[in-house]
Amino acid sequence: MTEEYIDYLTKGVCVLKRIIVACGSGVATSQTVASKVADLLEQRGIDAEVEAVDIKSLDTYIKNCDLYISITPNTSTKFDVPVISGIPFLTGMGMNEALEEVEKTLKG
Repeated sequence: MTEEYIDYLTKGVCVLKRIIVACGSGVATSQTVASKVADLLEQRGIDAEVEAVDIKSLDTYIKNCDLYISITPNTSTKFDVPVISGIPFLTGMGMNEALEEVEKTLKG
């Protein structure tokens, strides 16, 4: 291993970001959004794990993620991670802006 590569590893540059996607009625919609987000991030050269989860499991998964993409409007619950709406990834309307927000959050 070169010294540059060791520096790269030890500075946390290669730490994989984790995104969870949840919808209110199972995982079909969240899986669609998760796949779309994963593909879009890959096209931009951003390494991230994007996982669809059941909304009932959200409290378990949200503790270990960097970003939550929500398919349901949930204004009453506050989380310790950034939350971005997943609706633009379903409809295509505002998707580029939402993707830029995801990218900004992951790089932030």
